[in-house]
Amino acid sequence: VQLQASGGGSVQPGGSLRLACQASGLSLDGFVIAWFRQAPGKEREGVACVSNSASTDGIKYYADSVKDRFTISRDKTKEMVYLEMKSLKPEDTAVYYCAAKRSGYSYYYCSGSGTDSNLWGHGTQVTVSS
Repeated sequence: VQLQASGGGSVQPGGSLRLACQASGLSLDGFVIAWFRQAPGKEREGVACVSNSASTDGIKYYADSVKDRFTISRDKTKEMVYLEMKSLKPEDTAVYYCAAKRSGYSYYYCSGSGTDSNLWGHGTQVTVSS
């Protein structure tokens, strides 16, 4: 049972990347799936999340710093969650992690550092630099 994140890389400011989070060995039904990031010298922060729980299905959260630039989406048939990142800025440089918590949508989980996650994927590096 694991999550696997992929899709990181190096881009110039204004560029785009798509991160993918693949769940293996389990269904993401009943989970809220989140992307967190941690920049050097900074605390881990919530970037975006989407609820896969029945009562809050489809509810999404975005950090203010990424609104209108990042889009979280899911493919339930493939147990995949994506983070489409556009208009990337140098301050978006960080290691990005996907994580999941067995719960309904929670603003506090999505906007926090994810310490109460049930599942974590390995991080994927995103570097935005000219």
